[in-house]
Amino acid sequence: MASDGLESSIPPEVKQKIANLDKILSEVEERLKPFLDTPYNELIAELNPLDKAKADLVAAYSINSLFWMYLNICGVNPKDHGIKQELDRIRSYMNRVKEIQDKALAPKLDVKATKRFVKSALWKAAHNNAEEAEGTVSKDESVVFESSSKRKEESFERKKKKRRRDDV
Repeated sequence: MASDGLESSIPPEVKQKIANLDKILSEVEERLKPFLDTPYNELIAELNPLDKAKADLVAAYSINSLFWMYLNICGVNPKDHGIKQELDRIRSYMNRVKEIQDKALAPKLDVKATKRFVKSALWKAAHNNAEEAEGTVSKDESVVFESSSKRKEESFERKKKKRRRDDV
């Protein structure tokens, strides 16, 4: 009969919220049952490190969220409790995992291929410039070019002869 007095003092809208909470917690328990029945090491054994981190973060966030709800039910303001900082910390780790995951999916630059493209483009540009220069050279410029070219060859021949004398 004590419970009848307690139940009658609870407003109907609160009773409905309590019934909804009980229903939701029963669903959570039912969905988590396969995970709770299996050892954690077996659950994460075949996951890669990123997926293991995600699983750990989801577990930590879920537990802390349930504790947040428990504090609310007990009448404690969770915003004044350390649980808020813990949830924020876990969220920051979740964001970091998301950044790592996005970075892994981002397009990558092939440095070797890029160097080949640039080198090829520079060579073609230099080659085209040289061809243009040959086509636009005047007679006077060609004489200057030929004489400087002859001087270089003569200088090269003198150095070559000097080396031969030094070797002997």
